[in-house]
Amino acid sequence: MTATASFTVESAHGPQTVTVAYDRAGSGEPLVLLHGIGHHGQAWDPVVPALAAQYDVITVDLPGFGVSPGLPDGVPYELGSVARILNAFSESLGIERPHLAGNSLGGLLALELGRQKLARSVTALSPGGFYTEGERIYAFRTLQAMRAGARLLPLSLIERLSRSAAGRAALTGTIYARPARRSPEAAVAETLALRNATGFDKTLAAGLDLRFTEDVTGLPVTIAWGAKDRLLLRRQGIRAKRLIPDARLIRLPDCGHVPMNDDPALVARVILDTAGR
Repeated sequence: MTATASFTVESAHGPQTVTVAYDRAGSGEPLVLLHGIGHHGQAWDPVVPALAAQYDVITVDLPGFGVSPGLPDGVPYELGSVARILNAFSESLGIERPHLAGNSLGGLLALELGRQKLARSVTALSPGGFYTEGERIYAFRTLQAMRAGARLLPLSLIERLSRSAAGRAALTGTIYARPARRSPEAAVAETLALRNATGFDKTLAAGLDLRFTEDVTGLPVTIAWGAKDRLLLRRQGIRAKRLIPDARLIRLPDCGHVPMNDDPALVARVILDTAGR
């Protein structure tokens, strides 16, 4: 069942309380899973059982996404700020330096926490921050179009579309290579998560000039990219490897931008191999 953790962070307006929703399963060393912009922690559901067999898996709804409230006034959605919040979240659970796996925005956050030596290992699936300006514009406009569509569609139509493979492809085909594999309930839930994400606009605005520009050293790092990623093109993985030369760069065949649903067994194996190093 979903739980919440509340803790205090400093802001331009003084100390503020931040609340983060999360789910927890399994036992062992801590492994924190971070989703992408406009998504929610349930994106990881297909891989959690395999991971929880070996690790204490904490699946997070990032602030302003899923059922986590938005950040309070004076607390920005910038990369460094959200990374500090995630570290404070881990500390509130009594966790020190968890393994991290993140997708898209979550992958970028995992790399930043790894750079700060706040992680034991990092697995980044199609992480943001390695695009050219043209690629960024394309990705951001695509995300904005997806959100606009999610906000325009009435719930009754979303539910009707979710009942067929073609309808699920219309709802989620931008991020999945195999959208028909997503359950109708999950397709509805993630469309509503995109529509209702209070942190979406501020997170996107914070990323306008954001690039990841530093090496991540002293811990195992894997960067994995879906071969059929239509949002962040796979050539961005080559740039990431050049910047982080000790990282493993892995191609995920027949996977889109959110590979956890396209090939759960492969994604789980990549994360377990990285954490095991």
